[in-house]
Amino acid sequence: MTTTHIMINGVPGKVATTILAHAINDERFTVVPYSLTGPDTEKSVRVNGTDITLVSPEERSAVLKTIKETYGPFVTVDYTHPSAVDANVAFYCAEDLPFVMGTTGGNREQIRADVTDSAIPAVIAPNMAKQIVGLQAMIEYGAKNFPGLFKDFQMTVKESHQSWKADTSGTAKAIIRQFNLLGVEFTEADIDKVREPEAQKAMGIPEEHLDGHGWHTYTLCAPDGSSEFGITHNINGRDIYAEGTLDAVAFVEKKRLAGIKGHCFSMIDVLKNL
Repeated sequence: MTTTHIMINGVPGKVATTILAHAINDERFTVVPYSLTGPDTEKSVRVNGTDITLVSPEERSAVLKTIKETYGPFVTVDYTHPSAVDANVAFYCAEDLPFVMGTTGGNREQIRADVTDSAIPAVIAPNMAKQIVGLQAMIEYGAKNFPGLFKDFQMTVKESHQSWKADTSGTAKAIIRQFNLLGVEFTEADIDKVREPEAQKAMGIPEEHLDGHGWHTYTLCAPDGSSEFGITHNINGRDIYAEGTLDAVAFVEKKRLAGIKGHCFSMIDVLKNL
């Protein structure tokens, strides 16, 4: 069986490490035992019996040459840090590295422009959980076909993630944009963003998942209070994101083999090709 070579960047970060563990056990892939990471980290880690060499920003150009010579073409997965996204994408495009980007943040317009001007395909999405992406697509369908449906409704949004998550949930921001089209006046600044462990435990989040979860609730109330609608998606752990990410890697590899260049795909494209 032919496998796809995959390099997962962002180890020893928790999300990247979870996806790496899944990739090691997935027969579709052969893991390239390197990970581009931030400065001032250890030199290597061991995940599921596999030693992974960690490569700092100043080392990556030289190390990448060795990786390409040893492993040939591979797909890169990025779960690094929002502050590194722009530079990482520019590097992937310059080095002809097809990639899957699950990291949020960065200048998304510039990121897409970089991919369009490159010789690679990529999947870029703020959320790799297939079921949540499908839910977003349903809401988007409603926004396109029933604009103004919730006009004058009052909306509240609460999203909770692990305390070290640096930015507002990209999924929450995307869903809010769709509700704006449905007539709701609401901005990112209105989000109740929960990052304190004690507050999270009070919400009912299991203590063992305080360092890895994504709980979102969107509530809409009619102006006269006579009706209320709610959407909730509560995710404990990171396995759901790993499954979607690896499906996206398989998708990008198919596009690479088909000769697709300079195209930025979404998780909707991945779902349509499962």
